[in-house]
Amino acid sequence: AVAISRDAKYLATISAGAVQRVCVWRWTHATETPVCSAELRPEFGRQDYVVFNPQNPYEFVSNSQTQVIFYLWVRSSPGPTRTAAPLSSQTFSKAVGRFSQSVFHFDTSRALTGTSAGKLVLWDEVRPRPQPREPLAKPHAMKAIKLVPLQKDGLTVLTAVDSYFVTGDVKGDVKFYDGQLQLLNWCSHLRAGPIRSISFSKAPPGASAGCARSCTSDSSNSVSFTLNRDFILSTADATVLHVATDGTKYEKVMEEAKRAVTAIACHPSQALLAVGSHCGLLKVWDYEQTKYLVSRIFVEAGIQCLSYDPEGSLLAAGFTDGSVYILDAISLQSNCKEFKFSRGPVTHLSFSHDSEYLATADEKLSVTVYRRVLRNGQRCWEHLAGLRSHYKPVRSILFGVQLDSDEPRLVSLGEDRQLVEYDLNSSSKDRLVVLRRERVEQAAVPLCLAWYPQLSTESFLLTANSCYKMKLYNSTTKMCRKTVLGPTYGSPLEKMQILPTTNPADPQKRYLAYVTKDKVGVQILPVDGNPHKSCAFICHPDGVAELATSYDGRYVFTAGGDDRIVMKWEVNLPALEAAVALGGQDLVPFYNLLDGGRDGEFFRELEDYFYYAQLRGHGIDTMGTRQVSTHIPLEEIPFVMRAMGFYPSEEKIEDMINEVKFSEYVDTGKQVTKINLGDFIKLYINHRPAFGLSMKKIRRAFQVLGYDNENGEKVIDRGDLLLLLQRRGEHMTEEELAACLTTLLGMNPEGGTAEPGTCDTSG
Repeated sequence: AVAISRDAKYLATISAGAVQRVCVWRWTHATETPVCSAELRPEFGRQDYVVFNPQNPYEFVSNSQTQVIFYLWVRSSPGPTRTAAPLSSQTFSKAVGRFSQSVFHFDTSRALTGTSAGKLVLWDEVRPRPQPREPLAKPHAMKAIKLVPLQKDGLTVLTAVDSYFVTGDVKGDVKFYDGQLQLLNWCSHLRAGPIRSISFSKAPPGASAGCARSCTSDSSNSVSFTLNRDFILSTADATVLHVATDGTKYEKVMEEAKRAVTAIACHPSQALLAVGSHCGLLKVWDYEQTKYLVSRIFVEAGIQCLSYDPEGSLLAAGFTDGSVYILDAISLQSNCKEFKFSRGPVTHLSFSHDSEYLATADEKLSVTVYRRVLRNGQRCWEHLAGLRSHYKPVRSILFGVQLDSDEPRLVSLGEDRQLVEYDLNSSSKDRLVVLRRERVEQAAVPLCLAWYPQLSTESFLLTANSCYKMKLYNSTTKMCRKTVLGPTYGSPLEKMQILPTTNPADPQKRYLAYVTKDKVGVQILPVDGNPHKSCAFICHPDGVAELATSYDGRYVFTAGGDDRIVMKWEVNLPALEAAVALGGQDLVPFYNLLDGGRDGEFFRELEDYFYYAQLRGHGIDTMGTRQVSTHIPLEEIPFVMRAMGFYPSEEKIEDMINEVKFSEYVDTGKQVTKINLGDFIKLYINHRPAFGLSMKKIRRAFQVLGYDNENGEKVIDRGDLLLLLQRRGEHMTEEELAACLTTLLGMNPEGGTAEPGTCDTSG
């Protein structure tokens, strides 16, 4: 909850954590810490409403459904003084109900709280409170002195405007009371659902003497009162109404999704955004004019995902019951009868570049393909085939274009670490053929996939995984060609899309939009691990459900799922380019990622190991003249990496060596056999764990592999550990294991098998 004081100087916030924290902020000051704060006890319940005393900015009140708390604070005190006012059904021998909202009285020192039983609790001070100029003279206490029954229906909103109290209830009625809680006026035929908030317009100039007429359908029971303010109200069923105070106009401002919004899609050539929700509501907006254009409600099931075809004439919708609708993009009328070949909710949709194929993925781990055919002289869609091609959830499904033709190609990526490519030409009715299946990760989980723009002569697929790494795979061989450090903003990338070209004069300038668990960001391409090339902002604190980009690359849209919010973000590319320039050129950004930077002890140690590796390459004991070089052989890379505390697996070592070896092959046809210090630093930063090796991971290994000893400690039997190293994962031979152990124990200081003849593994 959040509230702003009447003088607009202070904010009061209540966090949503398990242990709630109430804070007061002087938001106009350049500080990141609150003026005062305090933690609330769990027995107070989940405090979800807060409001300031309009007469005194040093006083505010909050409430949960079961507890009302009054606060006094001063700048010199680290925490506010708070009073948890007791109240139960025994206090007045009447049912109180659950608290909804509270408000301070505009004329007295009292306060009021609305309840679900249609009653108002009247609170009054037990001891005199301080004056506004004396913020905290001594602690004060508030006590419930009266329970006022107003109506039978529960009160959901309680606020004050001018010299009136205003209530909203579960039936959608709005009522006005004076300071003595005498009913003055009410609006009872709004045909709205339970009211969640009421907001009044500013009083027009010279309106103090005006008199508004009654809003009730039975004007004989109403009393005229002075209030020349229109108001808007929002309801629990996602409707916003504008109401004129004289009761003559009721305007529905908007009616939005009542359940989670998980589906958004942008038109490929127009400023149109389609939004679908789990309540079955599909709406299309003109996002330049922020204007609603057309809608359709599906009563059968909720909308889970949306996708426009590349031509922009069709809109495909995947539903929570597994059905797929193909709609006209303008009228939203069905282009053909709906399909229902998925057994679970449809999670992904993708059209081919020529709009001839549509592929879907569902929660039951299946990929289904539909194709457009000519039947009786008309173009229509039919089901081609489906396949349960993954054994864990599908994260992405994408169409691309064959390198040697204009034929579409289809790939899918799952949490099972499998990248699957399908052979559409060989597929037939009810038979979807897999062309190739590749495991793309060893330990991390791949989370999203995109076709990398053609920035070189080589074609790539781009993936992002759970370890904050982004990887480029050759689209034909599926070889990992590059691994870089991805954006590290609290959680890994969940979805990503390549932004359309914004500058035709410079087609090499490309950008990537992405979302993490709760943030949206932009990354400059090509990816290289430079942290200044990306930025991110919090968008949906409870989690992002979907990402979409406009056809011109100017806007990014995010959907928040259960918060039912769709946000439109403007992409400011010059600001991001400026951040890159300020971050430094060449190796400067990478130096800053090393402990201590360019002048630190870690860098000097890295230089020592690098030059020691040169000596090893020439042979430690050689007496001949040494050729000084700025490079080391690729075979020395894993030894220097381990010396720096990064212990890559054999597969990662192969990826690192291949990354350097084939870095120039497409352009020159030659393999690289050595690496310099600058490129090695980039390689080290991009491949090492994003946050280092933590004790948490080590303890986790003991928990999985070990057992509890007599002292309750997790231990691993020596024999079991040696057997595991030789039989599970990347198998180590007995000789490799002996070489490692002798080196670690200081019995073989020259680095094990890199120096032939220095390790005796006999016995």
